Amino acid sequence: MLNDIFGHYPSFLYGYSNAFSQQSQYFLVSSATIQSSYSLDFTMSNKPNTSALLKEAHTLMPMGVADSYRYWGEDNTVFLKSMKGCTITDVDDQTYIDFRLAYGPIILGYRDTRVDQQVIDAITNIGTISGFSTPLDAEVVRLLQELCPNIEKVRFANSGTEAVLGAIRTARGFTGRNKVVVVEGGFHGLYDEMMWKPDVDNWDPESGTIPEVKSFGGGIPEASREHLETISLNDFDELNEVFERVGDDIAAIVIEPIMGNCGSIASTQEYMQKLRDICDERGSLLIIDEVKTGFRVAKGGAQELYGIHADLTTYAKAMGNGYPVAAFGGRADVMDKISFGKGGVTHGGTYTANMIALSAAKATLTILKETDALDTINKTGKAIQDVLSEVFDKHGIVHSFAGPDSMFGVHFGSASRSEVPHNYRDWKQTNSELYTLFAHNLIERGIMLEPDSREPWFICEAHSQIDLDQLKAIANESLAEAIKAQG
Repeated sequence: MLNDIFGHYPSFLYGYSNAFSQQSQYFLVSSATIQSSYSLDFTMSNKPNTSALLKEAHTLMPMGVADSYRYWGEDNTVFLKSMKGCTITDVDDQTYIDFRLAYGPIILGYRDTRVDQQVIDAITNIGTISGFSTPLDAEVVRLLQELCPNIEKVRFANSGTEAVLGAIRTARGFTGRNKVVVVEGGFHGLYDEMMWKPDVDNWDPESGTIPEVKSFGGGIPEASREHLETISLNDFDELNEVFERVGDDIAAIVIEPIMGNCGSIASTQEYMQKLRDICDERGSLLIIDEVKTGFRVAKGGAQELYGIHADLTTYAKAMGNGYPVAAFGGRADVMDKISFGKGGVTHGGTYTANMIALSAAKATLTILKETDALDTINKTGKAIQDVLSEVFDKHGIVHSFAGPDSMFGVHFGSASRSEVPHNYRDWKQTNSELYTLFAHNLIERGIMLEPDSREPWFICEAHSQIDLDQLKAIANESLAEAIKAQG
C-alpha cells in the first residue's frame, strides 16, 4: 500500500503515517539493546546561572547571544557548560538528550575521541594554520572522492554559507549566466541573495495565491534578489515556467533534495530526474546542497540515495563531526573555472583548509567510510520513530515522518491530511502548533530539540545508547500535556 501511495518517492523517503504503518514489524533496535547510559531526571524549572549569564550577555552582545538563532526568549535561552556523546549539560547542571545536535554537524557524538585525538595530534605536531598547502588537503579530497565518486575536483571552505557562495559564483563563471533558481523551504546560507524567502508563515493556503517572497530580516538590499528565482518543490509546472521565462540566463538550480530546514520534506525521484534533465537540456548547472545531508543520510549523501548526481555539490556539517569545515566540488571542467586566467573565478579564504578543520574531516570521513556508524545511526533513528509513532497512535494523533532515519521530520496532520508533506506549502497545513507545544514539553523533561517542526530530529552514533522506554514515557507525558494545552 505504501508503494501505491508514495511510489514516486525513493524507498528511503517513504516515511510513513500512522494511517498506514504497522510499526512493530519494522522495529530494528529494541530498548533491550539500547540501554540507558543516558537516564535523565526532569528539567529544573529554576535556572539561576542561566538567568545571570543572559543578563550579563545582554550588555555585551545583541540579544545576549553570539548567533540570533540561539536566543529562545528570556526564559528559554540555553547556556551550556559541557557536552558528551548525545547529551548536553547546561550551566545549571541539567543534562539533556540532544536531538538538535547543533543543527546537524554531530554525526558520531560530541567529543568523540577518535576525531578529537586526530585534531590534537595535528595541532601538536603540524600546526593550526599557515597560509600554505599541506598534505592534508589532498588526503581529505581523496577520502571525499571515495565516498562520493562523482566529485572530480574540490575546494574547501569554512561553513555551508561559504561553500554555497563559492559553488554559485563558480556556476555563474562557467556558464556566463546570472540567474539562480532556488526551491521554497531550502536553506542555502546567510548571505544576501539567499536571504529572500517565501513568507509561508503569513500565507493563507485558501487564498489562491502563492507565498510572497520577502527579505529574511533588515539590511538586505532589494538589488540582491535581482537574479534569484524561487519555485515550489515537486511542482513541474513552476519549474517549466521559470525556464520558459528566463531559461537562457539560468546559471544554476540549487536544491536540498531533503530539506534540512523544512522537516526533511523531500524531492520525489521524478522531480530530481526532471531537474537533471532540464539542466542538461538548457545548459544550466545542477547544484545539490548537501550541507546537512552529506555524509549523514548515506556515505555518498542524498545523491547516492537518488542515484542522480549534481554538477556541483556543497558539503559541511557532518563532514567534521562538529569542527568548522566545508567544501564544494564536482565536475573538473566546471571547477577548473576557478583560476587566475581571463574570466577565471576567484576563490580563497584565510582559514580555508586549516589543519584543525582538515584533520577533523580526515578522521570523521575515515570512520564513516570504514565502520558501520551510519548503519547504527539509521537503525537507531528508525527505532526512535517507532517509539514516537506508538505514542502518537496512543493519543490519536495523525502523523507522518519525512526523510531518512538519520534526520527525520515529524509532522502532525489531520484525518484528511495524513500523508507526508510534498513541499513547504503543504507544511503550512500541518498542525505545527501542537508540535511546538509537544517539543517544549520534551525540553522541560530533558529531551532537547528545536521547538519547530521545520527542523528535523538529528541522530548521531552515540544515540544508540539511549533508553527507548524512558523516551516513550517522556514523549507520552509531553504529548498528553500538549494536547490538553491546545484544547
